[in-house]
Amino acid sequence: MENNIIKIYLTDRTGKEQALEVPTDMGLNLMEVCKSYELPVEGTCGGMALCASCHLYVISPHNNRPVNTDEEAMLDDAYEVKPNSRLACQIPITKALDGLRVQLAPEYPVEENAFADW
Repeated sequence: MENNIIKIYLTDRTGKEQALEVPTDMGLNLMEVCKSYELPVEGTCGGMALCASCHLYVISPHNNRPVNTDEEAMLDDAYEVKPNSRLACQIPITKALDGLRVQLAPEYPVEENAFADW
């Protein structure tokens, strides 16, 4: 495998694990990687930590940069938050993430006609 390619193992919402080959030299974050693999990660805010539509759980003990205040505030309002919750948009891809294991968080349930009065 090339020096600038790492593997990240992602478990989707059906329980299926996928091995993602990810370049470390493109300045990507994990949300962008998920979208490039056409995984069900919306990234509605474009990676600004404003929507939590890229919420996931970090399963492996990889050290990544700590949760910043914007991410922490967004996770406070997210659905089914756990101690290992992160926003994929706030996880920059580096060589240190080789072998990272993550799991997509459940989608936030949107009630039918929730916006009918708007």
